[in-house]
Amino acid sequence: MTETTTAPVEIPGYRAGTWVLDPSHSDVSFTVRHMMISKVRGHFGIKSATLIAPENPLEAKVQAHVDAASINTKDEGRDAHLRSADFFDVETYPSIDFVSTGVRVEKGEMLVDGDLTIRDTTKPVTFEFDFGGFGSDPMGNYKAGATAKTVINREDFGLTWNAALESGGVLVGKDVTITLDLQGVFQA
Repeated sequence: MTETTTAPVEIPGYRAGTWVLDPSHSDVSFTVRHMMISKVRGHFGIKSATLIAPENPLEAKVQAHVDAASINTKDEGRDAHLRSADFFDVETYPSIDFVSTGVRVEKGEMLVDGDLTIRDTTKPVTFEFDFGGFGSDPMGNYKAGATAKTVINREDFGLTWNAALESGGVLVGKDVTITLDLQGVFQA
């Protein structure tokens, strides 16, 4: 039996209220297998993210929006292909969106459940959430840092393009690890 709690949790430094993303100190990245032998890493630009944090952190609500066209894998040709209808089709689907549906603690780990939308396909995902802490910057802004990670099957979101390799296997793996390195600013 898995131990899950939704009872209020204590997080030192936590403040109830609205938090907005600090994009200059945040990153959305991913890794996916290439040729079944190595990993390709890429990044997206974040349009916006907001956390509504009530007194009980487990009742928090998150919305985040990523600019699909901002994809950067350090290869212009590959990035153009990823923006095309074979993959993200950014002309038709310019945003990748996440809306939380719940927060819970399971076996001592904080998990954020929600709906991820890519190419107009919405699927439930769970991010493992790790707080980095809280503190004030030199300008007096109160900030929070965290990392969140999940693994999705890209084909579940209509990202099915692939190419068979002569040596066996395929060019692009199905599993994609998404990592969010986030810093939020408390809105007084």
